[in-house]
Amino acid sequence: MTTLTLVRHGQTDWNLARRIQGATDVPLNDTGRGQARDAAAALRPDLAPDSTVVVASDLSRARETAEIIAAELGLDAPRLYPELRERAYGEAEGVLVEEFPERFGGWDRDSIPGAESRTELRRRGVRAVRRVARDVRRDTAPTAVSVIAVSHGALIGELIRHASGDTLPLPGERLDNGSLHRFVIERESIRLLRYAGAVV
Repeated sequence: MTTLTLVRHGQTDWNLARRIQGATDVPLNDTGRGQARDAAAALRPDLAPDSTVVVASDLSRARETAEIIAAELGLDAPRLYPELRERAYGEAEGVLVEEFPERFGGWDRDSIPGAESRTELRRRGVRAVRRVARDVRRDTAPTAVSVIAVSHGALIGELIRHASGDTLPLPGERLDNGSLHRFVIERESIRLLRYAGAVV
């Protein structure tokens, strides 16, 4: 069993402008760096420094968030997993959210040319967190180690849906930058212990 806390990366200028990022590598802004420090402070009370590993998506906004968290908590630099990247949005990347329905004929993100489907995203996300848990267990056994994993909103949201039987997040909720979501990864299941959804 592995306890894994998924952290959404801090804010970028594209988040601020409500521009779809996807796999585009957009860096943190100063607000995002502050959110990473706030996430570290929120993680500190549950921290076991000798038995916590930090991992992250290799996109710079997630990587830097993880680096800040690790430095604030006195942990080793994050291990990078490209499988933890944000959903690829194909031709929608860079498009403003308010322009999306007119450009693509509604909100169906699965119909965007070149986009990763939700089904593909869920499969990738499940494989990713299972691989992270397996790697950490292999490298740290017999010690029980918890994981802090910095990733992206769509991937985290899809893992929450998977673990909750598609009952969460609730309609109208979104995952804030820097928010924390806790799971237990077991051989046969991924269980949701806690998530932080914000009403839009």
